[in-house]
Amino acid sequence: MKGRILVVDDEEGIRDTLRLILEYEGYEYIEAADGTSALSLLTEEKPDLLLLDIKMPGMDGLELLRRLKEEGIDTQVVVISGHGTIATAVEATRLGAFDFLEKPLEREKLLLVIRNALKQKRLTEENRELKLRFAKDYEMVGRSEAIRKIWREIEMAAPTAATILITGESGVGKELVARAIHETSPRRRERFVQVNCAAIPDDLIESELFGHEKGSFTGATERKIGKFELADRGTLFLDEVGDMSLKTQAKLLRVLQEGEVERIGGNRTIKVDVRVIAATNKDLKREIEKGNFREELFYRLNVVPIYVPPLRERREDIPILVDYFTREFCAKNNFRKRSYTKGAMEVFVNHRWPGNVRELKNTVERILILSSKEVVDEEEVLRALGEPSPRQMGDLFKARSLREFRQLAEREFILAKLKECGFNISKTAEALDTPRSNLYKKMRQYGIVTSRLGD
Repeated sequence: MKGRILVVDDEEGIRDTLRLILEYEGYEYIEAADGTSALSLLTEEKPDLLLLDIKMPGMDGLELLRRLKEEGIDTQVVVISGHGTIATAVEATRLGAFDFLEKPLEREKLLLVIRNALKQKRLTEENRELKLRFAKDYEMVGRSEAIRKIWREIEMAAPTAATILITGESGVGKELVARAIHETSPRRRERFVQVNCAAIPDDLIESELFGHEKGSFTGATERKIGKFELADRGTLFLDEVGDMSLKTQAKLLRVLQEGEVERIGGNRTIKVDVRVIAATNKDLKREIEKGNFREELFYRLNVVPIYVPPLRERREDIPILVDYFTREFCAKNNFRKRSYTKGAMEVFVNHRWPGNVRELKNTVERILILSSKEVVDEEEVLRALGEPSPRQMGDLFKARSLREFRQLAEREFILAKLKECGFNISKTAEALDTPRSNLYKKMRQYGIVTSRLGD
């Protein structure tokens, strides 16, 4: 069936005619002779579309529309009337009707309006589903006092136009906070535009933020609209703002003060209404002391400061996050349900998580991909984290001398650091606070050879 249509009309002849047309076209037909009957059918049958007559005894079409709106019944409505007036059409549209048709109905026009109404309904439902999926992807999970405090700050700041500075280590979820502010603000229907200031070279960041005119510099083959213009009436999220050059900081300060931008190579200013949210993992006050960040820009951004604590400061959220990421990953990848032993969960809770929530999520996904067990144990979590398992620790105590114990322990420690650093020699040597040459020497000594090593 193409869709289920409820026809509400007190004239039996009209209902019979519409039944023939709609069933011939492949629609499922339901009918009601008055508004009261229609109301009960709406909740029972959940039609995709309502063809609604205006003039009926008892509850007329406009009154039924009002009831639908009051009770939050979501269905597409096309109003039909033999006594149509502009005032009636306007009132029906105000109450949520998709279109207004006059009797006698023209078959082709009726079918066109029905097709358009059902198409819009499908698009609305898809958009709602995408928004829900999007909201789920950026959901902040946790019940700790730290998370509750962040939500209180979001609730106070979101309704305002104030600039917000979000601080915290990498991977704590600063972007989630920024999106939550946007989604609970009066600007939520407008764009959320994100710029990673650390990922854009200095010579391109101004063009990215403010735009440029064609021919304004080598390679500017066409006009580019900057992120500030794209975010007009919405929210601009400047991630890693502490990595922005002093020159760009000066231009950003001017935009924040005056509410207008000028494209590179342009000769006119463009008014913009943008709510700016900035984030950084740096200590900006220390960066000011070093001469790397403008003090006046800091105070302009830091109107409402929000600090997102690292995962090690809210360990009570870790089991909740592990469960959330597990269910989410299994559902997306059609994996069977998985759980963890008490010992495995203790490993999660006690780990330091230098990469914070991002590292935790990646670790959970790695375990679920590589483990075939329905109940994940302690050893599998330790292996995913590159830490020695109880079995490996037991091997250490089998050493026959202090020298052998030291060698076994050193080998396990180097292996753990290699895994932690993605088998990157330079990063591992830095983490171990030893020269690369010494790390290579130790690896040869302990027979650590892998094709995954790299720089």
